[in-house]
Amino acid sequence: MSSEDGTRLLDGRVAIVTGSGRGLGREFALALAREGAAVVVNDIGVSLQGDDTAEDPASEVVAAIEDAGGTAVAARDSVAEFDGAGRIVQAAIDAFGQIDIVVNNAGIVRDRTLVKMDESDFDAVIGTHLKGTFNIVRHAAPHMKEQGWGRIINITSSAGLRGNFGQTNYAAAKAGIMGMTFVWALELGKYGICVNALAPAGVTRMTGSLADQDEIPPSLDPALNAPIVVFLASDAAAGVNGQVLGRTDFSYTLFQHPKQIAWMHRDGGWDVEGVVDQFDATLGQHLQTVGMVMPSGLSQDSARK
Repeated sequence: MSSEDGTRLLDGRVAIVTGSGRGLGREFALALAREGAAVVVNDIGVSLQGDDTAEDPASEVVAAIEDAGGTAVAARDSVAEFDGAGRIVQAAIDAFGQIDIVVNNAGIVRDRTLVKMDESDFDAVIGTHLKGTFNIVRHAAPHMKEQGWGRIINITSSAGLRGNFGQTNYAAAKAGIMGMTFVWALELGKYGICVNALAPAGVTRMTGSLADQDEIPPSLDPALNAPIVVFLASDAAAGVNGQVLGRTDFSYTLFQHPKQIAWMHRDGGWDVEGVVDQFDATLGQHLQTVGMVMPSGLSQDSARK
């Protein structure tokens, strides 16, 4: 989107997008670049489970951005390593002199039910999603604070906000990202830094068997998530901080923060007999549904984000 004088929404801004060699992250990086941002494309080229491969998707996205007239560099360190995350942020400083926007998108999945999940499965997913988000922001936030402007967009998931079968590790990480978003919005907002989260939807490697279908519903095009990310990365979103947004079909959505919705009160407090007697008639009628809300025709196993 160009203004009357030809400037674009993110001209002069520098963005890091983690996990941007493929899928959602690729769409975020391309969209940010189209709006004028210089982009650090971070991807280490691992498999969906986090295993090493010989692929270099970061270079492919950099080439796509440059072919379209944009500016980008690749950074291939792992967000799961604290010092590696520091090198990713430093790559932005070295190449472009600043860091204005961070999109924390990097992730892997190792889906198993609780009784089949190994410690290594849990640690790897937590390390990439949750600790990786912390690592990048811990290095980037001081630069943003010093310059008095910043935008942090953390990619969460309905799996963490509502639950999804077989994803103890992934859901724990994504729920934790929501909690960090709230804390950072409080801590950094006074410095002109807006911190928000997005629970996207779309067909990528992380959507498992759905990605193998011949016909994918148009509403699950991962590119549909990019416009809201560009908005959150811009001056136009200066009044948006500490929010969890999402996408369902062709709609952008806003999640309500977890809050108390019902009360069971008795002067002086409760004993066990009283709780047993009164729970169903008070709190019991407000119990919440567990599980992700899927687009029509899709099962919970069909989506990750």
